[in-house]
Amino acid sequence: MKNLTTGILLGLCSMASISTACAQVNAGDSVMNHARGHRFSVGGYGEVALSRNFYSDNVFRYYEPAKYKNKGSHGRFDIPHAVIYLGYDFGKGWSMGSEIEFEHGGTGSAYEREYEEGGEWEVETEKGGEVELEQFWLQKSFSRALNLRVGHIVVPVGLNNSHHEPLNFFTVYRPEGENTILPSTWHQTGISLWGRYSKFKYELQFLEGLDAMHFDRDGWIQKGSHSAFEFEPASKYAVAARIDYYAMPGFRMGISGYYGHSINNTLMNDSQEKLTGAVSIGSVDFTWNRNNWIVRGQATYGHLDNAYDVKYLSGRSTKTSPYSSSEVGKNAVAIGIEAGYDVFSQIQSLRADNQKMYLFGRYDYYNPYIRDARQAAYTYEEKNVLHFGANYYPIPQIVVKCEYSHRFFKKMYNNEPSLNIGVAYEGFFL
Repeated sequence: MKNLTTGILLGLCSMASISTACAQVNAGDSVMNHARGHRFSVGGYGEVALSRNFYSDNVFRYYEPAKYKNKGSHGRFDIPHAVIYLGYDFGKGWSMGSEIEFEHGGTGSAYEREYEEGGEWEVETEKGGEVELEQFWLQKSFSRALNLRVGHIVVPVGLNNSHHEPLNFFTVYRPEGENTILPSTWHQTGISLWGRYSKFKYELQFLEGLDAMHFDRDGWIQKGSHSAFEFEPASKYAVAARIDYYAMPGFRMGISGYYGHSINNTLMNDSQEKLTGAVSIGSVDFTWNRNNWIVRGQATYGHLDNAYDVKYLSGRSTKTSPYSSSEVGKNAVAIGIEAGYDVFSQIQSLRADNQKMYLFGRYDYYNPYIRDARQAAYTYEEKNVLHFGANYYPIPQIVVKCEYSHRFFKKMYNNEPSLNIGVAYEGFFL
């Protein structure tokens, strides 16, 4: 697997070096990018998905794989995301942007089986759906090269967070590698300095730190941006940065990173704990969109200091606390690449009608739990995933997706195939 991972990383780097975006706009800019001259802009995106998973969903299927082999299938309907963009240009360089997201149909409470706790039932309000303010910022633009943004902002680390709208990936659901190890969409309160110069776009951010109390084995730091309280603790701080290079029309390459402390960033932070829980993340990604081809790829790697000690932080082991009690990997990795070709480009009538049909393939490798030698092994956390399918665009703002997905594990576990169908839109109405 190490050789495979190394090969993919080298492949991504070589493609990025020889290819050279229109390409995509960053998610943080999308609320204003399509205002079309209006001071007030309204837009958004939404997804509806149907899945049939041809494997058991029992929480013990990784602990007793032989028992749950060929144990049936299960299906799900979902509304992963429904988003409203609101933006306003006040004039004299001042503007406002906001993004309101409804996940899984809205808010409410629901039960879930907790994998890390031996299948115990837990009530989680957010699992019944969420309503979140993913962006809310005020901005002063001094020039094209210098803009200051303050408020709740998207943390542009990795490909998925920077370009998370449904027209920016082929799969029905967001690519599961980065979606597993990083918050998605990652949004926090802070200050951003960004701008464009020549073929480059840069962004520097100062943010509140993550909360190590929410880290877990299955998702590494993914839940660390969540707050269990009515406010977001900010006793620890972090920085994030991103640079995108637009070498030619159709090609974009980006590099991004994050660093911040995560221990003692919670309520009642009077511990004398000297551990930092420093989180370090680096990511490289690219998009190639030319000649009826779209190719996207990313490689993300992260490290957590004091990973072994996080499990034993005070407050993580009580049943009444909102925190996880599981081990947390010292490292995590997510690598993904997808490619699709517009077969309708070869049919003159469909091409003239601006219809598109991308046939695509995607590969993901990820592991949220690369453990410390002192930690228990959970080898089912390491996954390879193949996807094949089609994206049909009857008009540029709407896509119908169909995909077959197959998740591969080490030999002792059962593989997990599934069929997913979805429809999504993305656009601006004003």
